[in-house]
Amino acid sequence: MRRKRVIKAPLVRRAELIDAALRLFLDKGYDVTTINDVIAATGLSKGAFYHHFKAKEDLLEAVTERIVTNAVAGITIATQSESLGTMERMYLLFEKMRMWKIDNMAQLRAMFTSMLVPENAALYFRICQATISALAPLLADIIEQGKREDVFDVPNALIAAESMLWMAIARRSTIAQALNRAFAGHVDAATDMIVFRLRAEGLMLDRMLGAPDGSIDLIGPIQDLKKMITLWCQSGDATDDKAKICTFTSRTSHWQAN
Repeated sequence: MRRKRVIKAPLVRRAELIDAALRLFLDKGYDVTTINDVIAATGLSKGAFYHHFKAKEDLLEAVTERIVTNAVAGITIATQSESLGTMERMYLLFEKMRMWKIDNMAQLRAMFTSMLVPENAALYFRICQATISALAPLLADIIEQGKREDVFDVPNALIAAESMLWMAIARRSTIAQALNRAFAGHVDAATDMIVFRLRAEGLMLDRMLGAPDGSIDLIGPIQDLKKMITLWCQSGDATDDKAKICTFTSRTSHWQAN
């Protein structure tokens, strides 16, 4: 007997395709995943797929938008009030980002380790770009407020915001090396490694923004950082994640040595 066709709203079908694509991208890698893989995972026809997406690149855009929108929605709302002072808004931004990481550790771990494999280079770069596009205007607004309040002295708030966000992305290698130590049972050493990096970045941001040394605190409570590292080690497939992180750090060390 022919299976009865299930009628669903277009937005529901589109969401199913995005959900399947995200799972496949994380499991197999973006470069390896094909449109046929996504179609097979959802049980839809090719016609249904092409009704929503013209190509795999369009699906990548949708997946990226989903990830970034979910990550920044609460952060954006929390820091929009200009009744707060500049540094209050800045601290609230960093705090909300830390809390989001703690609350979404399993998803964050799957995303981070999947982004370390070469097959996901395109997806990783697209997510970085989308994250900066979403957060830079918010951060620039806080910096502009700081200029009005004589807290910051910087010629261009948007460029400063983008630089801050790219700096955060650039610490990926340090985070991977620290997680290697945490997986080996050295949580304190992993924490110290990240704290050292964040303190240095904080001082660099102080000087870029024209603020006194110690103004920008990227670390927050040390216990929150330790909690994030501990949760990371307790969630997901430790064996698979350790293999991906170890491969990435070995490859990075080789590049740096040459």
